[in-house]
Amino acid sequence: MLIDSAGSWADAGAAYLEALASSPLQIVAHLAAMLGVALIIVSAFVRTMIPLRWLAVGSNIGLLVFGLLHPSPTTLAISALLLPVNIWRAVEMMLLTRRVKRASKAGDMAGLWLKPYMKKRRRAAGRVLFRKGDRARGMYLLVHGELELVELGQRIEPGRIFGEIALFSPDHRRTHTVRCVTRCTLLELDEGTVRQLYFQNPAFGFHLIELLVGRLGSDVARAERLLREPVDAPRSTGNARASDD
Repeated sequence: MLIDSAGSWADAGAAYLEALASSPLQIVAHLAAMLGVALIIVSAFVRTMIPLRWLAVGSNIGLLVFGLLHPSPTTLAISALLLPVNIWRAVEMMLLTRRVKRASKAGDMAGLWLKPYMKKRRRAAGRVLFRKGDRARGMYLLVHGELELVELGQRIEPGRIFGEIALFSPDHRRTHTVRCVTRCTLLELDEGTVRQLYFQNPAFGFHLIELLVGRLGSDVARAERLLREPVDAPRSTGNARASDD
């Protein structure tokens, strides 16, 4: 029984190969199928998305040719459905990569293209914009006027984006009080729009990261200065007493 089964399989295989060799279209179809399967195997070892998508496109094309020439309706239908999806995803990933590269160079222009998403606010001189500990509901861009970080005694000049740190802090609380030194015109970007733009626009995401890193670096430097002051103060006092004596 096993010998007869093996013989029938061998006869069927020989007949299939003979029919394949006699038809150029079938040779092309099977070569395309082999290419498609080979690309699927190669894609299993690829780690990044763009090469993976283009390998899937090549595999879909190979199996699509096989489905047309063999013919194989099932293979044809599956490949025809997957091909446009993989092309679309591959192009989408390439465009996103280009946007990220441009964004890394365009962070300084973020204030310009953010303006259409922001609401204008006017505040009189002496008005407190928000206080330390308040719940953060947005970030701001100062257009005209001058603001002050009250606890630090530092001024905020026009063109600066501020108020972003609290939006990403665990408690969403303001870390400083901001007061209008002069009459001010500001643009406000609410929290929902900030998060939407962060996920949709790489340039905005890069700019926010740069702002956060810069502000945190300034806070660390300021904290280090404060830690050194108690050490330096007694020395200066001692020197003063020595000179008095």
